[in-house]
Amino acid sequence: MALLDLSALNPHLRRVPAWLVYGVLALPAPWLLYLGVTGGLGVEPIKALEHELGIWALWLLIAGLTVTPLRRHAGVNLLKFRRALGLMAFYYVALHLATWLLLDVQILSQIWADIVKRPYITVGMAGFLLMLPLVATSNSRAIRALGPRWRALHRLTYGVALLGALHFVMLRKGLQVEPLLYMCAVAGLLLLRLPGRRRVQRFA
Repeated sequence: MALLDLSALNPHLRRVPAWLVYGVLALPAPWLLYLGVTGGLGVEPIKALEHELGIWALWLLIAGLTVTPLRRHAGVNLLKFRRALGLMAFYYVALHLATWLLLDVQILSQIWADIVKRPYITVGMAGFLLMLPLVATSNSRAIRALGPRWRALHRLTYGVALLGALHFVMLRKGLQVEPLLYMCAVAGLLLLRLPGRRRVQRFA
């Protein structure tokens, strides 16, 4: 039973085409690039661009994790947008990584050294690699081909979100509030999925 019934929104959400979600979510990236080129991202535009792209990726990963709890606890069905949220999260992760590779580090040998020696980069790269099979199977053909294994494979999303939040926590020196809030959001959304918690709610 939904804790808060917002199911009245569903007829309106069904009218929103998925392509519109892709288009709207893609827009911040070129705008951020424009700001970086024109000085709108401050005195360190490359670092600022990396940060903003990474934050957008984390927002979208968290948004993807909210789809099931919203349906279960509020009656809001956003399942038709979950693929868009996941693919656009990868879009921002890929841009975040490309900014680091092409604009920040640039030297191939230094890239590998950073991945190996800097734990926060190792964690971030692990999250990116986990996303690759998810993106490769985010299509109807893969869903039909994999059957029940598709759902099991896409539980890697949970690990990706945790690694993304941990990457942010480790990136910031010391315990800062903003990255910890993101980590708490990811952990809280994953706790809502625990089987024991679902059983308790079912019989409450």
